[in-house]
Amino acid sequence: MPFSPQFLINPMETTLAFFMQTSSYRVLSRNAYSYSRKTNSTGLFCSRGISSANVVSLSKISNYCTHSRDDICSSKRRSRGPVMAGKKAAEGTKQDDGKYKHTVDLPKTAFGMRANSSVREPEIQKIWEDNQVFKRVADKNNGGNFILHDGPPYANGDLHIGHALNKILKDIINRYKLLQNYKVHFVPGWDCHGLPIELKVLQSLDKEARNNLTPLKLRAKAAKFAKDTVKTQMSSFKRFGVWADWNNPYLTLDPEYEAAQIEVFGQMALKGHIYRGRKPVHWSPSSRTALAEAELEYPEGHVSKSIYAIFRLASAPLMPSDLLQEFPNLCLAIWTTTPWTIPANAAVAVNPKLEYVVVEVESLNEHASSSGETRKKRLGTVLKDENKLFLIVASELVPTLEAKWDVKLVAKKKLLGSNLENYRYIHPIDNRECPVVVGGDYITTETGTGLVHTAPGHGHEDYVTGQKYGLPMLSPVDDNGIFTEEAGQFSGLDVLGEGNIAVVKYLDENLSLIMEESYQHKYPYDWRTKKPTIFRATEQWFASVEGFREAAMDAIGRVKWVPPQGENRISAMTSSRSDWCISRQRTWGVPIPVFYHLQSREPLMNEETINHINSIIAQKGGDAWWYMTVEDLLPAKYRDKAAEYEKGTDTMDVWFDSGSSWAAVLGKRESLDFPADLYLEGTDQHRGWFQSSLLTSIATTGKAPYSSVLTHGFVLDEKGLKMSKSMGNVVDPRSVIEGGKNQKEAPAYGADVLRLWVSSVDYTGDVMIGPQILRQISEIYRKLRGTLRYLLANLHDWETDFTVKYDELPRIDRHALFQLENVVKSIQGNYENYQFFKIFQVLQRFVIVDLSNFYFDVAKDRLYVGGSTSYTRRSCQTVLAAHLLSIVRVIAPILPHLAEDVWQNLPFQYTTEYGSFAEYVFESRWPTLNERWLTLPVEEIEFWEKILELRTEVNKVLEVARTGKLIGASLDAKVHIHTSDTTMASKLSELCTSEIDADTLNRLFITSQAEILPSLEDELIASIPYSGECLIQGNSKVWIGISRASGSKCERCWHYSHQVGSFSDHPTLCSRCNDVVAVQMPSGSEVAAIS
Repeated sequence: MPFSPQFLINPMETTLAFFMQTSSYRVLSRNAYSYSRKTNSTGLFCSRGISSANVVSLSKISNYCTHSRDDICSSKRRSRGPVMAGKKAAEGTKQDDGKYKHTVDLPKTAFGMRANSSVREPEIQKIWEDNQVFKRVADKNNGGNFILHDGPPYANGDLHIGHALNKILKDIINRYKLLQNYKVHFVPGWDCHGLPIELKVLQSLDKEARNNLTPLKLRAKAAKFAKDTVKTQMSSFKRFGVWADWNNPYLTLDPEYEAAQIEVFGQMALKGHIYRGRKPVHWSPSSRTALAEAELEYPEGHVSKSIYAIFRLASAPLMPSDLLQEFPNLCLAIWTTTPWTIPANAAVAVNPKLEYVVVEVESLNEHASSSGETRKKRLGTVLKDENKLFLIVASELVPTLEAKWDVKLVAKKKLLGSNLENYRYIHPIDNRECPVVVGGDYITTETGTGLVHTAPGHGHEDYVTGQKYGLPMLSPVDDNGIFTEEAGQFSGLDVLGEGNIAVVKYLDENLSLIMEESYQHKYPYDWRTKKPTIFRATEQWFASVEGFREAAMDAIGRVKWVPPQGENRISAMTSSRSDWCISRQRTWGVPIPVFYHLQSREPLMNEETINHINSIIAQKGGDAWWYMTVEDLLPAKYRDKAAEYEKGTDTMDVWFDSGSSWAAVLGKRESLDFPADLYLEGTDQHRGWFQSSLLTSIATTGKAPYSSVLTHGFVLDEKGLKMSKSMGNVVDPRSVIEGGKNQKEAPAYGADVLRLWVSSVDYTGDVMIGPQILRQISEIYRKLRGTLRYLLANLHDWETDFTVKYDELPRIDRHALFQLENVVKSIQGNYENYQFFKIFQVLQRFVIVDLSNFYFDVAKDRLYVGGSTSYTRRSCQTVLAAHLLSIVRVIAPILPHLAEDVWQNLPFQYTTEYGSFAEYVFESRWPTLNERWLTLPVEEIEFWEKILELRTEVNKVLEVARTGKLIGASLDAKVHIHTSDTTMASKLSELCTSEIDADTLNRLFITSQAEILPSLEDELIASIPYSGECLIQGNSKVWIGISRASGSKCERCWHYSHQVGSFSDHPTLCSRCNDVVAVQMPSGSEVAAIS
């Protein structure tokens, strides 16, 4: 018997209009949900554009059925009867007199079909908050602590969709752990210092206000801005449905946090890991500060002005030199993408193992005049000079250079790079002599000439080589990226602009330029200002990674990385990283606690000074460094010398701020543990927070701050493009939840739809979102909600005392419980492995498709007309109750609002196995594994696979009969089956004659009658107008016939029966309905129905 469309989850409407790139509907098989005999893979549909997950193909799983979606019989066309009559009555529609309509058990529930998320979700969140449900559940749990340490988002703007992905993933994990009886403590954090906030403050002020801004005023404004942003972001996170200790977050500007950070700094300094030195660092002229690697980005499309220049050799280590005598005008050819660093050149480096060659430059090619002067390259004046020119280049690069320079390079003499060491050349600008030195493996023949211009003040490899040879570290560039007086004629010019042009022009005018060429490559930009940076030698504070690199590498190997390739990424970055520049030339940050002697400039920093400053900042905050005097900041033993010192003005790198959170949060709060069970952030944090946390923790404690690390990709639009305001493809999480200005184009989906999207994507790579994807996700959510509504509504009169014992359940019910338990087990495994997209797929298939398409469809008859207190209805309700209680709990971590809404509408109380009443869904714990339900015999599993496949084939022939006007609803039909498979025929015959009504074959087919034919002799099939043949599981040939059902139509259930008319009291009823009506007390009241 069908049920009202509000409750009917139609498989055609649910799946076929939605599922991607599939023309077949797969029927649930024993293998689909981790059946131990075969496979634990789950073959599922994947919706278009939702996930980047690799869907496990059902073709790899044996024993499944594939049927054309066009051949599936729509449940709406099976039968209509009492349910539609009841619905019409509820709506006040005129209808035929239904004498027995009050005896039909229609579904009832206050749980709405529409989520009304803009109202209902905040109501549910208020219930959680008012009753402190998160704390209540965590305190009650006794399974040990689970600590997911929150990586602090930056407090400088509204949340974007990447924040939503990150925080919702964390919340899914935390909520699952709550259901698993863990004490979950989740402390949200915010990164509150640094240049972005400082710039926001400065941009809000006019010129006069900026000029009058003192460090303390700037810090006060920055702190207010950060705290206001934290409030805004916190409100958004709460609206996502994220549970956390919102009343006690950690902010990196809090005094106790700053003190813990200085404590970490002090420990590293006292262990010798912190030092001050003059080294080249990434410097941002636009921000006027040093930057860490994690503060850089490398946008596509950067074009540098590269040059091939020549430096004239002047002398050899042993004079006289055969080489110089043989080639009197001999030069070293170099290539650089930073011509502005030529004034700081101190050497030319060669690879000792490379073969080099002296080449003579012969006249230009015929087309040189035209090809040499293009928009992308320009040949130098020296190539037009009449004097012979001899160059040293790498032998392997001669053909490439000939093509580039439009010249003929004639090889004259070969030599190894090691033979060139200690030759000296004339600097092309200031005429000083500089040496040829041996560099490292960074000198290759991939680009350039094989000889590397070396400026120790402007490059890391250059610096290392310079240290080896004692080269001068020249860096004639100031904080603004302007040449200083030390650069001579270039003084006052912007190195990235006019300075670059002037150097190139000077080299060309002095016959030292072979070619100028535009070169597109990746170049470091300041991630905040989006402007290019430079390498520049400055006095900075560094953390020496060398002292604990090996320990860090060992720790990485002991951490679980999800996905596993994360280990390779952070290992490569840690093994090759140089010393960490931790000082910044900014005001808004944690001060580096150091004093400098006014005369010698020697730093004063020891255990006493650090501890004293630490105690001050713990009480008064970082501002104390700016408003207290040197005398007050120094310990008592140094105060008499306070006049000889001044405070340092540098602040710490914000990555040192957040990288100390393990100490400031995990190490200081009683409810938390160190190390954390899990860190979870974007994949870019391998070079950011994951690494800074690892380095500070290893340097001070000797172990990693985390046991596991999970990373996710970036969020792209549904075309796979990066989001940008200019492209108009930005997806705002607030708009997803609350809707946009145009509610038709951008409806309010609510937080749960956003969370369902998060669960649907394979976050190990980049993920996609957009209007079409959200519509598809919303449709899945709607169908899932409808499934839960169906369960609630058909349990409106259920009590746990009505439970039918497992051994007494019909076969169909035991099989349904077997499927359910496999699904729960599979979902639990996917939660444990953080593979939420597989959970999404399982839910999508099992809950929305398989249940509604088969079990719910078949169950309608006994639920509605089987009799209120009958065995057949109570057994079905036993199964429905098990499904409801399991499904609502397994979806709760992903869809907490929906789960709680269902839980608050339960028509019965749920008592946990510990005897306590679960008022909220998260008090109910994870479903306990029922091993009994999993013990279904293999033969029974295989038989139900065949039944499911056969049922789909029967529906095909029913559809043909319906098209031919033989029948209307499926209850008008009788099914005839014949198979030569005697075992199958015998088992089907058993179903036809089953004493348990729910297991009979006609109930499974939703037809009035079904019979098994012993043969296909003419006299048996002559009166059967429609038939078809199929192969069940590829080997059992089955003939299916459809005729019109015999007997009369029962007024109450619409089944055809020869017994209709046999009962004097109820002549229009069949035997079953007569028995139900005789037992059931008639009621004059209207039967409530769902509007």
